[in-house]
Amino acid sequence: MENTKEIEAKYQAELKQADIDHHKPTAGAMSGHIVANLWYFDVKLHQALWYLKGSEAISLQGFYQDLIAENRKQLDELGTILLDENELPPATVAEYTQYTKISEEPRLKYQTASAIVNETAHDFTTANMFIDRAIILAQRENRPVLADFLTKLRGYNNHQTRLLQAQLGKTAWEDLVEVDDDDEDED
Repeated sequence: MENTKEIEAKYQAELKQADIDHHKPTAGAMSGHIVANLWYFDVKLHQALWYLKGSEAISLQGFYQDLIAENRKQLDELGTILLDENELPPATVAEYTQYTKISEEPRLKYQTASAIVNETAHDFTTANMFIDRAIILAQRENRPVLADFLTKLRGYNNHQTRLLQAQLGKTAWEDLVEVDDDDEDED
């Protein structure tokens, strides 16, 4: 068993590296945001499942159960890949909270099924912004396994978004344009 000083030194080195990685993003750091998003998304998917109501509730419950199962699988797979890549994925509630970009809304439970489905589609769109960045970084850093996983994750998200949008009577990306706060205007 390591002593307290060694553990503290490792943790401080991790914090220092995380700060460096977030100022000049790496595939690992961006994937850490994805891990946090997946963890928060699990909570939101449960909220949706538990509070769906109305005529669509029964037909949507199985869909949300499948989303939850796949989300948990993706979270575990990405965490494993990051460890294999010598990265330290976030692993505490505090870290998930710090790194997520998936927003919480406790009032969502009072919304209609359509509003909940719409929120889920927007969450996939938010998640995709980070996935797209991480794919580019993983390719640039020559991390083919990570890039492959993230590319498949993006494809899965696109498919689920199309299904959610169809439930709302919309095309795949209709009304889902996200403004990326990290993009700079080039005017």
